[in-house]
Amino acid sequence: MIVTPITEMLGIEYPVFQGGMAWVADGRLAAAVSNGGGLGIIGAGNAPADYVRKEIQTAKSLTDKPFGVNIMLMSPFADEVAQAAADEKVAVVTTGAGNPSKYMDMWKEAGIKVIPVVASVAMAKLMTRLGASALIAEGGESGGHVGELTTMVLVPLIVDSTDLPVIAAGGIADGRGVAAAFMLGAVGVQMGTRFLSAEECNIHPVYKEKVIKAGDLCTMVTGKKLGHPVRSLRTAFAREYAKAEFGGTDDETLEQMGVGSLRKAVQEGDLKDGCFLAGQIAAMVSRIQPAAEIVREVMEGAEPVLRGAMKWVR
Repeated sequence: MIVTPITEMLGIEYPVFQGGMAWVADGRLAAAVSNGGGLGIIGAGNAPADYVRKEIQTAKSLTDKPFGVNIMLMSPFADEVAQAAADEKVAVVTTGAGNPSKYMDMWKEAGIKVIPVVASVAMAKLMTRLGASALIAEGGESGGHVGELTTMVLVPLIVDSTDLPVIAAGGIADGRGVAAAFMLGAVGVQMGTRFLSAEECNIHPVYKEKVIKAGDLCTMVTGKKLGHPVRSLRTAFAREYAKAEFGGTDDETLEQMGVGSLRKAVQEGDLKDGCFLAGQIAAMVSRIQPAAEIVREVMEGAEPVLRGAMKWVR
C-alpha cells in the first residue's frame, strides 16, 4: 500500500485526485471516486453557485468521504462559488485559470485545504507564500486549459521550488504514470481524461466512444491567440477553430465560436459544434469501468513498477 503526505493530510486511501472537469465532474462522479479511496472533485466551471451547491449536496448524499470542488477563477460566478464552497465546508478546493489569493483566507477559515493548480514556478512560489496546503503541477499534456511545460519538466521544477506536497497532473492514466510521477518528486497524481471512461461519468455516449477510440495523435491545442490555450480531441469543430485562429479571425469572433461548445460535446455529443476536451493520454484509455476500479487499478499497477525500479541500480 502506498501512503504519502497527501493521503495523510486529506484522510484518503489512495493519492489519486479526479480532475475537476467543467460540465463533466459532477457530484455523482466525485462521490464515486471518493468512495473508491481517491479524492473526487466537482468541477464548477462557469456554473453559478446554485448549481455548485446542488452538486455538493449530491456528493454529500452519496459519500461520507472527503471530496473537493474545483473553481475556475475566470468564471463570472467565481466570487459566489468561492463563497458557496466556504459555506458548505468542502474538504478541498482546487483552483485553475487564475490567482485565488483573494479567497484564500476565507477558505482557510472554513477549514478547507486549498490546492491550486499551477503551471509555472512563479505561481507555485506565490501560492506557497499565500498558505496553500499543496500544489497540483499540471503539464501541457492535460485536457482543457493547458500551460507550456510538459509534466516531465514541470513537476520537478515545482517540487524544487516549494516545501509543499506536489500532485502531478497531465499524461497519467496507469500505474506507470503514477510511478513516474513519484520518481519526479510528486506525492500524488491527478487524472482527468482517465475518468471520462468511468461508468459514473455523465458525458454523452458519443464523447466516451471518442475517448475510447482515440489514437496517439488524437488531440490538438487551440486558443493560443486568445491567451488561454485548450487541448481537445481533433474534431470538425477543433479543426475549424484552428483554421479561424490562424487565418486572422478577430478575437471577439473566436471567443463567440467557443461559447457553449463544451456543453454541446458533454450533453449532446455534437460532433460538428462540440469541443471534446481530453488529454494526450486518451490514447491509453480503452474501456469503460467503475471509478473505484480505475483508482485501484492505477495504484495497484504502480506498486510493482516502483518495486522493480531497483533492477536498474547496480
